Amino acid sequence: MTARRVVVTGLGIVSPVGVGVKHAWNNIISGKSGVRSLTAQYPDAGYDKLPSQIAGIIPRQGAYAEGKFDPKEWLEPGDAKRMANFTQYAMCAAQQALTDAGWTEPADEQRERTGVCFGTGIGSMEDIIENQRQYTAGGLRKVSPMFLPKILCNMAAGNISIRYGFYGPNHAVSTACTTGAHAIGDAMRFISFGDTDVMLAGASEAPLVPLALAGFSKIKALALGFNDQPQAASRPFDIDRSGFVIGEGAGALVLEELEHARKRNAYIYAEVKGYGLSGDGFHITAPPSEGAGAIRAMKRAVQIAGISLADIGYINAHATSTPLGDVIENRAIKSVFSDPSLRQQLAISSTKSATGHLLGAAGAIEAVFSVLAVKHNIVPPTLNLDTLDVAAGLDLNYVPHTAQERTIKAALTNSFGFGGTNATLIFAKAP
Repeated sequence: MTARRVVVTGLGIVSPVGVGVKHAWNNIISGKSGVRSLTAQYPDAGYDKLPSQIAGIIPRQGAYAEGKFDPKEWLEPGDAKRMANFTQYAMCAAQQALTDAGWTEPADEQRERTGVCFGTGIGSMEDIIENQRQYTAGGLRKVSPMFLPKILCNMAAGNISIRYGFYGPNHAVSTACTTGAHAIGDAMRFISFGDTDVMLAGASEAPLVPLALAGFSKIKALALGFNDQPQAASRPFDIDRSGFVIGEGAGALVLEELEHARKRNAYIYAEVKGYGLSGDGFHITAPPSEGAGAIRAMKRAVQIAGISLADIGYINAHATSTPLGDVIENRAIKSVFSDPSLRQQLAISSTKSATGHLLGAAGAIEAVFSVLAVKHNIVPPTLNLDTLDVAAGLDLNYVPHTAQERTIKAALTNSFGFGGTNATLIFAKAP
């Protein structure tokens, strides 16, 4: 059977740099950061006891028209009490994407061929902590009956499916920081293999609780020394990078079979050309030094895409701003793009420099940015890249400070997660 081609027809985003594609994209290419002080935002939450007190925080206290998040604009009455924050963000991003695609009210027979593939990396730690506190204080009667339904990692997918009456695949992914990329790639395969015609795909994350930062602090993963200057903390490829900045948000894409999209005259942003997966088989938190797993994922994605390496003009790197991770991904990129002439035509950037690291949602919002880069022929910048770590081999074009305009036939985006799980997506110009 010939694989069916899959395109992107809708986008949605809830991010530290803005809610809604227009606001988020304008801010990302303008070099604006969404990293802020947690102690200033939540002074009584206990973040002041932690070594890292900063995060990529979704802008609130305003309306969607201003690029802010207000759950009342997106949720039905009572939904906020029965949905964890990660599900609320997912509902917002999903509604944006489906509205953008013109697919909020398909006919009954079309609902049978529409599915959801949406994930989260860690679900709702906030609800676990709160219900444990309630149980300790008052026993069983104090535990919310919505506790378990709220925290399950498939609740974003489930609630989206229920809200819109989609009867196709109802699928969730939870693969650490590779979740978003896996959700999009798996959704592409559902369509390609003929299981469905339309998929709402993406991921969300709501990890901003002190315990989560404490856990990442214990494994020395977070940026240190920037509590007084939060927006300078996430600095991928820079010699002074010290760790990642945690973040919250969601990204959603409507994926559609090409001919199905054409028949209804849908606007097509880009084509999902390639999807590569691999496992490191090495360590729970560290990749192998030469990036073998990342190399396999990228090579497989290029093979599936059926394109030349010369067609790839932009790489949205996983690059989280850790001393080790950025170097190993860079080695992997150099291994795949081994010809020096290929490297010269590459632009590589990390949008995590502006958003922070959204964990499971990272691959989803970075897919949105990659699609927009292909559409607009603009490469988002890497913020805070003041001094390249040349001694560590970081000597390519990482688009420091300012966006670059260039023709982009195809963009490659990487996601790597704890447990040694890797995924690469490739988006190409709309056919």
